[in-house]
Amino acid sequence: MAASLWRTSSCILRRSLTISSVRCASGPPSKAVDQHKGKFPSDDCQIPDSLGHSVGVERYELLAKEAGNDDPFQMKPIKRAKGTFDEPTIVTSPNAKRMIGCICEEDSLTINWMYVHKGEPKRCECGYWFKLADAPVQEYN
Repeated sequence: MAASLWRTSSCILRRSLTISSVRCASGPPSKAVDQHKGKFPSDDCQIPDSLGHSVGVERYELLAKEAGNDDPFQMKPIKRAKGTFDEPTIVTSPNAKRMIGCICEEDSLTINWMYVHKGEPKRCECGYWFKLADAPVQEYN
C-alpha cells in the first residue's frame, strides 16, 4: 500500500515539474505584438469576432485582408509578359524557389508545372521565359 502511494505521488510530482519547465522555456516575446487584437468584445458586439478566434495562417490571412491585401499568399494568376529571354515574365516570391504553372495554349486542358529558382530564368516547353524576383515580406500585427 505504501509503495503504490509513493509511486502515485512521485509520478504526479514528476509530471508537474516537467510541464512547468516547458511552459517557462519559451521566454518573453521578441517584439511587441497585440496578442489580443479582436479578442475582446466591443460596445456593439457581445462576443469576439472571427479574428479573435483565429490563430496561425488563418489569422495572418484575416489581418492581411483587413489591411487591404486580398491576395496575401500570391496565389492569383499572373498574366504572361513578352516572355523572351531579355524580358521574362516576373514571378515574385519570398522564398528561394517557387512552383509555377504555365497554360501554354488558351484551349489547353493541362498545366505545365515547373520550379523557378532565384537568379536563373526558366523556359517553359512552349517557349515563354519566367524569372523569380524577391517579394516584400509584410508583417501584419
